[in-house]
Amino acid sequence: MKKHLTANTEMSGSTLRKVRVEFVHQAAMQVCIGGTFNDWRPVVTPMIPLGNGRWSKELTLPPGIYEYRLVVDGVWMPDPRATETVPNPFGGVNSVLKTDCLSFRSGYT
Repeated sequence: MKKHLTANTEMSGSTLRKVRVEFVHQAAMQVCIGGTFNDWRPVVTPMIPLGNGRWSKELTLPPGIYEYRLVVDGVWMPDPRATETVPNPFGGVNSVLKTDCLSFRSGYT
């Protein structure tokens, strides 16, 4: 997964970050993102297929630290190249997304 951040300010004055999430999985038919930013409801954050196994989604989030997992064809998985993870209550790990950083890079499968 690869993320690019840019700053944006909404009318209330709070700074939002646009995060473009990119993921590569050659055999995936559907990829979604579930995390603390969408109440772990991946169906509301489907990624867009770009062809050749590439997927993309732009998120607009306030600065903060978020936990997330990818849902690839119904199977929950952490971002394979996330630079940071935390244990989850199900015996696995969640990937960590920090939107207060200016830029960062994470995994591909």
